[in-house]
Amino acid sequence: MAKASKNRASKQSYVSPTQIILQGFESPFSRSLNPDNRWVKLAHKMPWDSLVSIYQNQLNNSQTGADGINPRVAIGAIIIKHICDLSDRETVLQIQENMYMQYFIGYSSFSNEEPFDPSLFVDFRKRLGKDQINLINEKILGLREEGKLQDETLEEENKEGKEVKLSPLANEGSCIVDATACPQDISYPTDLNLLNDAREKSERIIDLLYPLTELSAKPRTYRKEARKKYLKTAQKKSKTKKEIRKALKKQLGYLRRNISTIDKLLNTFPSIPLNKHDYKYLLVIQTLYYQQKYLLDNNIHSIEHRIVSIHQPHVRPIVRGKSNANVEFGAKINVSIMNGYTFLEDLSWDAFNEGTRLMSTIEQYKQRFGFYPKQVLADKIYCNRENRRQLKELHIELRAKPLGRPKAVAENHVSPGERNPIEGKFGQAKTAYGLNRIKARLTQTSESWIASIILVLNLVKLTREVLYYLIQNIKSLFFSLKYGENEKMCLT
Repeated sequence: MAKASKNRASKQSYVSPTQIILQGFESPFSRSLNPDNRWVKLAHKMPWDSLVSIYQNQLNNSQTGADGINPRVAIGAIIIKHICDLSDRETVLQIQENMYMQYFIGYSSFSNEEPFDPSLFVDFRKRLGKDQINLINEKILGLREEGKLQDETLEEENKEGKEVKLSPLANEGSCIVDATACPQDISYPTDLNLLNDAREKSERIIDLLYPLTELSAKPRTYRKEARKKYLKTAQKKSKTKKEIRKALKKQLGYLRRNISTIDKLLNTFPSIPLNKHDYKYLLVIQTLYYQQKYLLDNNIHSIEHRIVSIHQPHVRPIVRGKSNANVEFGAKINVSIMNGYTFLEDLSWDAFNEGTRLMSTIEQYKQRFGFYPKQVLADKIYCNRENRRQLKELHIELRAKPLGRPKAVAENHVSPGERNPIEGKFGQAKTAYGLNRIKARLTQTSESWIASIILVLNLVKLTREVLYYLIQNIKSLFFSLKYGENEKMCLT
């Protein structure tokens, strides 16, 4: 009976927020909820109906099986997790103990039950990928689709039988663009440690395959000897290049022998008996072996699509040239800011040149707001000649260092503080919300994690703004604001 009643609050059918009022929330205390609480205010600003429809589009519509988790509970839990920078398990416990959080995720009364098992966060992140989170971000800000304002006017005039000439909207607003890396939660990758991890994983695969064969003797792996030689070099405080090369050569030899043994064992089966997880590891360690052998034979330290973690093979080294870390290991993102709101434009696990992403960012701006920006503030790497030419054709002012010899008074001179808002957003995301350490392990869940942090940046800003920032026609807001006011709002 207790099992049947467990989690009934989180598995109830979705109820539109218009049907729940603040005074109707039943709490175990004598007082009612405080309407000025941040979770109460944020709950009233969220377009839950639209967000739930995005989530439900990712679900299997089968009528069989147990009822799923309430979509508002899933979306609200992800928001709570990243706003408070909590682990999956801690997020569930906080919701269980906090009545304001329960009100935010749509409960009608306080419940002492856990809303769901913490392991379900992985499924939530798979359903709410990067594209879905970005769509939720735009829904919350009330943005329209590209050309919608003009299309509505055009349709009305066409009904009257008039010939209409579509006039472009004037450029409005300022767009700040920059890129950063999102370090993944992996150990620092050295060649020796990677080869040792790959060797140990290959030994585990041999242990899985041997009992399934009819061989009388188990193939030798020399694992104790290989481990001893690895530690002999790895535990030294200072290692010479000669010692490292010798240790790498030894580990490559052990790994080559293990891979050859695995191939012989697999040849005894009509089909590969490994599950999807172990087979993926086999492909990764084979690729790692050929990469490390190529690096050692050619005495180089860089190779295309280099694997830096056998557990997360999608992670790539991103050279950033920062003073504290010249190379970071994780995804690289391209971000823009408009009127203090942050948008994730690009996410790539491979390094990219920011200059190739500027014009696509400008087009995304037009798709969101219906017009091009009046000004673009960008770093030097964005400002190649082709980008400057295209911006000039679109009548967009580029606020950046001009080409050629510096003049006494530069026309488009950018003061050091003009691009501070986006640097501040990066610092806020990495320091307060964990963008400097992405703890998800899969490609899809890591991308969802990053996009959720960008979403949280906007939600935190929304809680500090008055309600007219959420009006449907956001275009009228940007037309009414001057550039100085935009800059002032970005700094708040």
